[in-house]
Amino acid sequence: MSRLQLPHDAKAGPTKPEVRAVTLDKLGLRPTDHFVDVGSCTGSVTIEAARRVRRVTAVERKPNRLDVTKKNLAANEYDADVTLREAEAPEGLPEDADAMFIGGSRNFEAVLDHAVETDVDRIVMNVSRVEPTGAAIEAFRERDLLDEVVQMQVNHGYELAGATSFRSNNPVYIIVGRRDAGGLD
Repeated sequence: MSRLQLPHDAKAGPTKPEVRAVTLDKLGLRPTDHFVDVGSCTGSVTIEAARRVRRVTAVERKPNRLDVTKKNLAANEYDADVTLREAEAPEGLPEDADAMFIGGSRNFEAVLDHAVETDVDRIVMNVSRVEPTGAAIEAFRERDLLDEVVQMQVNHGYELAGATSFRSNNPVYIIVGRRDAGGLD
């Protein structure tokens, strides 16, 4: 399959490729899954999931970002049946999802409640700010979903004065939840 193409910008940084790889690995997507991307933005996670599963629902509250998701989907190859919904989650979330990605901290507690009520099996939430990360970890724990927390920081090299230096990115906290979570070890 071809590399992910994101020719359209949603004025928000897409989930970086390395973070996407870990996020999707933690979701353990299976070909028969119905995957939900909450806050699709550029569509980067939607597209990657659509290459792995049979059905994807992308929910985005901002019409301009949903349009960007649609345009970026059109620029890529995938086999899944993809549904786009303009809604503020938890509105617009399907009742039959197997796996869910939460890409931001807006309304995440209501989204987690929906996931619990509808028996979503696997949930991953990425957060880049410290205070919302703590609140999200606690929310996962309160719902008996917390399985793992990963802090990830990726730095890319560039040439500086004839040598290699690195541009640092802020860390991302990847909060992993499962319906059968055993909690942190």
